[in-house]
Amino acid sequence: MMNVGIVGCGLIGKKRALALGEHSLLWAVDFDIKRAQAIAALKGQAKVSTDFNDVTKDPRIDMVIVSTTNDKLSVISLAAIKAGKHVLVEKPAGRNSKEIKDVIKLAGKNKVMVKVGFNLRYHPALMKAREIVDSGVMGELMFIRGRYGHGGRVGYDKEWRSNPAISGGGELIDQGVHMIDLSRWFLGDFVSLKGKVATYFWDMPVDDNAFLCLSTPKNQTAWIQVSCTEWKNMFSMEIYGKTGKIQIDGLGGSYGTEKLTYYQMLLEMGPPKTSVWEYPGEDNSWNLEFRAFVEAIHTGKTLNGDIHDAYEALRIVDKIYGRTR
Repeated sequence: MMNVGIVGCGLIGKKRALALGEHSLLWAVDFDIKRAQAIAALKGQAKVSTDFNDVTKDPRIDMVIVSTTNDKLSVISLAAIKAGKHVLVEKPAGRNSKEIKDVIKLAGKNKVMVKVGFNLRYHPALMKAREIVDSGVMGELMFIRGRYGHGGRVGYDKEWRSNPAISGGGELIDQGVHMIDLSRWFLGDFVSLKGKVATYFWDMPVDDNAFLCLSTPKNQTAWIQVSCTEWKNMFSMEIYGKTGKIQIDGLGGSYGTEKLTYYQMLLEMGPPKTSVWEYPGEDNSWNLEFRAFVEAIHTGKTLNGDIHDAYEALRIVDKIYGRTR
């Protein structure tokens, strides 16, 4: 049984609270006390505060979940790690790779585990894709095409995501980090990093579109676009091997029914053998990710999406933004 404190009680904080299962929420913290109270009410007897130090100083706490704006992610993570707590921090885990590097160093020193909220790895279609790739039926992977986008909302350009001092960037650091992470998960580390960011529509000092071409040492390539001018929300990821192709569409909800189509090349080539899996149910990725983190804490099992993965993703983001660290 884990004793948990949540810092940041917005939409994602609520999702994390609902995913705790039998584990105990002892603290809910937010600068808006009413939001903290709403999260606390979900789990019974949790205390509320506007000061994250109340969580990090509580000796009963085993894990701190950090779901704040980007400028506070590494600050609160470091405070929790200093106090000897395990941390589940939302992506991107910081505004740049320098902030992530500081978290990695302290986590190693204090021997705590830091999981990053890459919940897309725990979506059923992505897990099925991982299973197919690992089985070897697709042969060596060649390239990935990925697109991920939403259309924003009225006033989107006035939200905190449009303020680079808070967010660290625009669409590239938002949805782009997810696509970079998934591409690394399948292809491995990237050494050739090329890309372009642009602001086409929203009146804001950060990018609303990003285009990436990332390649591994073996010249496997990820070709990615992320956008907040995607007027119909969409997720599409195609993974190509030498003997097969995976196509993933949708993530549920406004992104459409989650579906994986697998095309197996035949010896005579021509039309492939096609298999389809659809996942119309509720998004269970938040629950699965939390359970996997608890299991890793108890067993020492390697984390699926940890602070090192966040560092590698933000290293790419820094390069595309022209930031040097």
